[in-house]
Amino acid sequence: MKVLFVASEGHPFIKTGGLGDVIGSLPIALNNEGVETRIVMPLYGDIPQHFKEQMRFICDLKVPVGWRKQYCGLKTTEYKGITYYFIDNEYYFKRPGYYGYYDDAERFSFFCRAVLECLPHMDFRPDILHCHDWQTGLVSLFKQAFYGANPDYTGIRTVFTIHNLAYQGIFPHQILGELLGLGYEYFTYEKLEFYDCVNYMKAGIVYSDLINTVSPTYAREIQYPFYGEKLDGLLRHKSYKLSGILNGIDTARFNPATDPALFVNYKDSLADKLQNKLKLQELLGFKVDADIPLLAMITRLVRQKGLDLLAHILEELLQENVQLVVLGTGEQQYEGFLSHMAYRYPAKMAAKIMFDETLAQRIYAGSDMFLMPSLFEPCGLGQLIAMRYGSVPIVRETGGLKDTVSYFYQDKDGNYVGNGFSFANYNAHELLFTIKKAMEVFKNKELWAKVVHNALNSDFSWEKSAKEYIKLYKRLE
Repeated sequence: MKVLFVASEGHPFIKTGGLGDVIGSLPIALNNEGVETRIVMPLYGDIPQHFKEQMRFICDLKVPVGWRKQYCGLKTTEYKGITYYFIDNEYYFKRPGYYGYYDDAERFSFFCRAVLECLPHMDFRPDILHCHDWQTGLVSLFKQAFYGANPDYTGIRTVFTIHNLAYQGIFPHQILGELLGLGYEYFTYEKLEFYDCVNYMKAGIVYSDLINTVSPTYAREIQYPFYGEKLDGLLRHKSYKLSGILNGIDTARFNPATDPALFVNYKDSLADKLQNKLKLQELLGFKVDADIPLLAMITRLVRQKGLDLLAHILEELLQENVQLVVLGTGEQQYEGFLSHMAYRYPAKMAAKIMFDETLAQRIYAGSDMFLMPSLFEPCGLGQLIAMRYGSVPIVRETGGLKDTVSYFYQDKDGNYVGNGFSFANYNAHELLFTIKKAMEVFKNKELWAKVVHNALNSDFSWEKSAKEYIKLYKRLE
C-alpha cells in the first residue's frame, strides 16, 4: 500500500501546532508497519536553509488557478527515511509565516491543484491521498472535477483528516470561478455552499472517500451543534464515512530518560523526577519544597483551552498551599490577566508569556499536575506528553482528553486504576473541586506514586495509531 500525505505543515520543516507534529511522526510509524508513505507540502520561505540546500529539483510546470496559469516547481528531499515533496511558488509561499494572509483562498487552491498536477511527475503512484485540514480540502474535489477521466488518477482514493473543525477556510463565493475554475453548479448546500460562502473544509468532508478526526470522542462530538461549528448536520449525514483515531506522540523525542533539556533524566524513578521539580521550583523563584504541589499549564492562551475557567477560580486556587506555572502566548486578555496574577502572587505563580521548548520540557518533568480544562479538544498533545513525563493530567472530559485520561480510583479488586483526574461540565468550580481532589491524593505519597506510575506507563505511541490508520485505509481496498 502506498499513501501520499498532503499537508500544509510538517515537523521538522515547518510547524505551528499539533498538525505539524502528526505529519512529522505518523508517516514514520506507517512506514515501519509496511505502508510506503510520502509527504507533499508547500515550500515556505521560512523552512530552514539547511533543508532547502538538501532539496533536489524534479521539474517545473504550469498550474491552473481559475483562468490563470501559475508557475509550480517540484522539489524533493529525504528525512528520517521519508520522502518529502515540496510545491514551490515564491509569490504564494515565500513570505513570513504560513497562514492568515488575505489571499489564503488562492494560495491553498493553488497548492491543492498543484499536488494533483505534480502527481504524474513523482516517482510514486499512491493508492491513497491522505489530506489534512482545510488547506487541503479541495484535493478530492479537484480530483473528481478535473481528473476523473485521466488514467493517471484512476483508482486513487482519498482520506480527509479533520484536526480542528474550528478552522475551516471560509471565503466569498466569487472565488468559485475566479480561483477554483468551477461553475455555480457546485454552489449548493449539498456541495460547497456555506452561508453564502465557499468552505474548503466542507469540500474535504463532501468529496473525500473517508473522513476521520483525531479522537473517537471528537468524531462523535462534532455531530452535535455545540462542537459542530455549523457543520454538524453535514457530519451527521456523512457519519457512515466518519471515524476517530487518536493521535500519538513521538516517544523517542518525548522521553524523560534521554531528554537533554531535563535537569535529571529518569525512567520510573520518582526520586529522580523529584529532582527536576526541586530544580524547577528554584528556577521559577518558588519555595523549594517537595510537599507543595506544583501545577502547570503549557498552552496557547485562547478561549478553547479553558482559560476562562482558570481565570474564574485562580484567586481562590492561589489561597491554597500550591504553586502554578503557565507557559504560552495567545490573546492579550489572557496574557495580561496571567501576568497580573503572577505579579500579585510571585511566591505561588509564574506566568511565562513566551514559547521556550527547553523550559516546556522542564515543566513537563518538574510539575506534579498538568491542567487542560479545555472547552473542546480534538485530541490534545499536552496531556499525552505530561503523562509521558509523569505529570498527572487534570482535564475536562471532551474530545481526546476523555479518550486518554481516565479517573484515578480503586476498583472492586483493590487495584488502583486510572492515570489522572477529570470533570465533565464546563464549569469553573468543577475544575477547582477536581484540582482539590488531586491535591488530597497528592498528600498521600503512596497513592500519588501509584497514579504517577499509571501515567508514566500509559501507551500513546504512534505505533498504536498507525495500526488504526491501516485499518482505515483497508476499508478503501
